[in-house]
Amino acid sequence: MTFKDFIADPARPCAVVAHRGAWQNDGPGAPENSLAALERAIALGCAIVEVDIQQSADGDLFLLHDDTLQRMAGVDARADTLTLAELQRLRLRRGDGGPDRVMTAETIPSFDAVLETARGRVFLDLDVKHPAQMPAVAARVKAMGMQDQVDLKERIDSTAARAWLQAQPGLDGIPFMGKALFRGAAADATAAEVIALRPFMCEAEFDRLETLAAQAERLRAAGIALWVNTLDSVSSAGFTDTAARADPDAVWGRLIAAGVSVIQTDAVEELLGYVGRENLEIVEWSR
Repeated sequence: MTFKDFIADPARPCAVVAHRGAWQNDGPGAPENSLAALERAIALGCAIVEVDIQQSADGDLFLLHDDTLQRMAGVDARADTLTLAELQRLRLRRGDGGPDRVMTAETIPSFDAVLETARGRVFLDLDVKHPAQMPAVAARVKAMGMQDQVDLKERIDSTAARAWLQAQPGLDGIPFMGKALFRGAAADATAAEVIALRPFMCEAEFDRLETLAAQAERLRAAGIALWVNTLDSVSSAGFTDTAARADPDAVWGRLIAAGVSVIQTDAVEELLGYVGRENLEIVEWSR
């Protein structure tokens, strides 16, 4: 089953996206954006894992969220000033890093290793930290034959953003998710702009859940699924993981009822328990 087919399946449950893998709840030796966090997300039953991608000084692609190595590796340097070999000699701190987290045996993974680990096992949402590197990421995806198992994403809710995206070479053939803000009276026009580009998903921000819900059926009819983040650091209108842990029906339940069918979270195990651990059982991987 391809990523597009999985998302388009009307019978699937809400898909759980593990943000930077399953490093949360102090997972054993699983730093964010590590192979261990990817493996743990697969073992838990996540349908999708979000990963952050950057480019090294010698042009190779690797996983890391921050521009600097301080939080995750305790090194005061920009990651893109080191070669991939130099990066992979560094060890990663547990969980989401910081000075209070112990070092693990995990190292910064290459993008190639992540693609190979995910092959036939889980879908990947590719967050390219520096958009100019998107063509390089797309080229590696194609070279690895992973076009049907990943997505690329970028903002599409402004004229400038759409023009930039359409000027990028080599992105064709890889599923694309548009990112857009649905706000007030402008939500109708935003939905029209999203539909015109026909992404298979839309990562939606919103001022009020009712604003997004009013566009959900229109987007669904156009073959566009709604993805929402409940990450504490990146969320909309108070729909956060912290709030969901206290009252999942008021957060995850309301989002699903409003037409959201993909949720990215740092509360991976809690959301899997809420929606049922069926995310990967319906995927018929061809091997």
